Amino acid sequence: MSGELNVRLLTAEDAAVYREVRLAALRADPDAFITTAAEFEARTADSIAAQLTPRQSFVTYGAFLNGELVGLTTLAREERPRLSHRANLLGVSVAPEARGQGCGDALLRAALAQARRWAVTSLHLAVTEPQTAARRLYERHGFRVWGTQPDAVRDDAGRALSEHHLCLRLDEPGAERPKDQRRTPKRVRRCIFRSGARDGT
Repeated sequence: MSGELNVRLLTAEDAAVYREVRLAALRADPDAFITTAAEFEARTADSIAAQLTPRQSFVTYGAFLNGELVGLTTLAREERPRLSHRANLLGVSVAPEARGQGCGDALLRAALAQARRWAVTSLHLAVTEPQTAARRLYERHGFRVWGTQPDAVRDDAGRALSEHHLCLRLDEPGAERPKDQRRTPKRVRRCIFRSGARDGT
């Protein structure tokens, strides 16, 4: 799959297609997420629509390839006064057939732009140990691992997975544009990406 790539905010009107894409991601790569496919499948249409309604501190972006929704990510700003300088990247996924088309990079750029509009100073995410491609993507954008939690997640078979915690400081010099984006041509830069950041949605 290749063609025109567009990233935009999702709204309640996107609930049906969001549900389909999100459920497919949870089934295809369960180790990448805290939420299980069964948990998400049990949610009501109204609850999903409410979640997708953009709020002052919570937005979800969708990546569309040739008009088809193929990628997702959510950005949530902390609301408590002493934490409001931070935002969290959640529930990142790109459909297998759309990987290698720059969707992951485009989603991340949209989320980073929103985080800067919120004037937060740091962006946080967590990624399970098997998600090496996702971790490489985040590191290309300036994220750095600050700690690893052992036995953080148990998969369906009871296997323990470690979880890497990453942070991007947006108030540091050079945070505005990672090195590999300085030479990005006008066309979408190619990038292979798997499901990634731990979800909290």
